Amino acid sequence: MSAHIAAKSGEIAEKVLLPGDPLRAKWIAETFLSDVTQYTSIRNMFGFTGTFNGERISVQGTGMGAPSISIYAYELFTEYNVQTAIRIGTCGGILDKTKIGDLIIAMSASTDSGINRRDSNGLDISPVADFDLLQKAVKASSEKALHVGSVASVDLFYDETDSLSNFIKFGTLALEMETSALYSLAAKHQRKALSILTVTDHVITHENMPNEDRERSLVDMVEVALAALVN
Repeated sequence: MSAHIAAKSGEIAEKVLLPGDPLRAKWIAETFLSDVTQYTSIRNMFGFTGTFNGERISVQGTGMGAPSISIYAYELFTEYNVQTAIRIGTCGGILDKTKIGDLIIAMSASTDSGINRRDSNGLDISPVADFDLLQKAVKASSEKALHVGSVASVDLFYDETDSLSNFIKFGTLALEMETSALYSLAAKHQRKALSILTVTDHVITHENMPNEDRERSLVDMVEVALAALVN
């Protein structure tokens, strides 16, 4: 039993969705899964297990930022034998082509965080998605506005430095806060991981998705993630 999840052995499926918002985890479980049971509510970071298309799936909230998702991903991989994890979250577009409502599937994730270097004893690890999951997600996204490429996992949400121009120069699609840490932990523990994101804000134009449009857009992202998990 882990310190931050504290589920019993067998309560968590080998395939897990990882939304940052614990209330989104609750919404996903209630909307998409059947025969749902809640296995944790510690610190109000909810976790649920149910079935989707006859396959056992868990949904675990992770909080915001690399330190938080690192705690939950580590415990899921090492204490609960999770083999496949898909992050589903929101991001801020930074290129002209990344429009509000678009989906982004992250092939790789740059970062300004020191977590990867600390965990690799100073090496510049380049974390990437699992190719099989990525292929399945792209196939499931065929009718949706989609971008596949690199994102940047940043530590500062309100960043007042000039680092944004460098991310744009290297063709980074969007900014978020968790993917790099998830991909690095998955690689270290030889697990499958993918990050599927919805552009809800644009860092350059300052556009943002109206609240009434968010649920539909998030449904698209969850449907793609579930299709990648069960196919």
